[in-house]
Amino acid sequence: MVMAVSFERYGRLYYLDPGEFRPRVGDKVLVPTDDGPEVAECVWAPQYVTEEIGGLPSCAGIASAADLDRDEQNRQRRADARVTAKRTIRQHGLPMKVVGIDFVDRRADIDQLVIVYFSAPHRVDFRELVRDLARALRARIELRQVGARDEARLQGGIGPCGRDLCCATFLKDFEPVSVRMAKDQDLPLNPLKISGACGRLMCCLKYEHPLYQEFNAKAPAVGSAVETPAGDGVVVGHNVPSDTVVVRLAASGRRCACSRADVCSPRQQYEASSTTTPDAAPEPPTEPPTAPPTEPPTEPPTAPPTEPPTAPPTDPTNRTGPTNRTEQAEQGERVEQGVDGVDTVGESRAERRVRKPRRRRRLHHDDEGESTQ
Repeated sequence: MVMAVSFERYGRLYYLDPGEFRPRVGDKVLVPTDDGPEVAECVWAPQYVTEEIGGLPSCAGIASAADLDRDEQNRQRRADARVTAKRTIRQHGLPMKVVGIDFVDRRADIDQLVIVYFSAPHRVDFRELVRDLARALRARIELRQVGARDEARLQGGIGPCGRDLCCATFLKDFEPVSVRMAKDQDLPLNPLKISGACGRLMCCLKYEHPLYQEFNAKAPAVGSAVETPAGDGVVVGHNVPSDTVVVRLAASGRRCACSRADVCSPRQQYEASSTTTPDAAPEPPTEPPTAPPTEPPTEPPTAPPTEPPTAPPTDPTNRTGPTNRTEQAEQGERVEQGVDGVDTVGESRAERRVRKPRRRRRLHHDDEGESTQ
């Protein structure tokens, strides 16, 4: 369980673990601090949370009547010490401004301690001031210089938005803020418009800056031509909180606010796609054009396998052979015709074997007849 308390009315919230105590809103409880238990007001009653939160300080209990009397006396002492510190600073003529006073009386090492928070434009020599304050307040004095933002946190106030200052209510750490954030949000670069109560840039410039960065990265730039449901036009402005784009129509010249999704190119491509648009009628599937059936190429009749014929003498300078199959076939027919001019194309292997031995025998008889003569 978690509960929230505040030391000042409309001040910063501090979260505690209620433990075994169940205070209600408005009850006074004891909060453990470095200087001992202090009285605070319960702002949020103990309640269960969805996430497990650890490391919270535990509530020290419900404040008793003695604790309330001591807290009221310390409030009066702080008010008196503030008046005394301002008067003493004015007597010394120091450029100091008292911001806050803390009165501590529950530390074991000291009896009473008064902590004075002040702001100054530069370093101040306040050694004589400390001696005079210690003599006037009859307590130990500690001076602490704070910056402009811490000054606004301690004093509190109302911001330009009409609400309590963020630093005095819920901000724990001050994040860096730059003028670039104001430029990205199209804010006027007037110091009076973008400065807070502390005189620095407002902390709230950091809150919406990531949203503006995301919008500017995806939305069309000013001056670009876009297509809208109302017609074509030119972008003339952005409205980041409403996620819209101001477009001046080309046909009528009037301005209209369109959603960023309607003018973005990816959305238009998505809607133009027939496969992703649910309202578009499905197109019939188109088949690729089929070529007419072609007959297989006819090859010239090949002769039966024969013994490798003797190639005719060729020119040694001509080293290029036949370039196509027709020339190869013509050359093979010329080789197979033989010396006697007998066309041997179409003969079977058995007929060729029968004819060749007869030829050899005839030539042998001719040789024998010549030898006998």
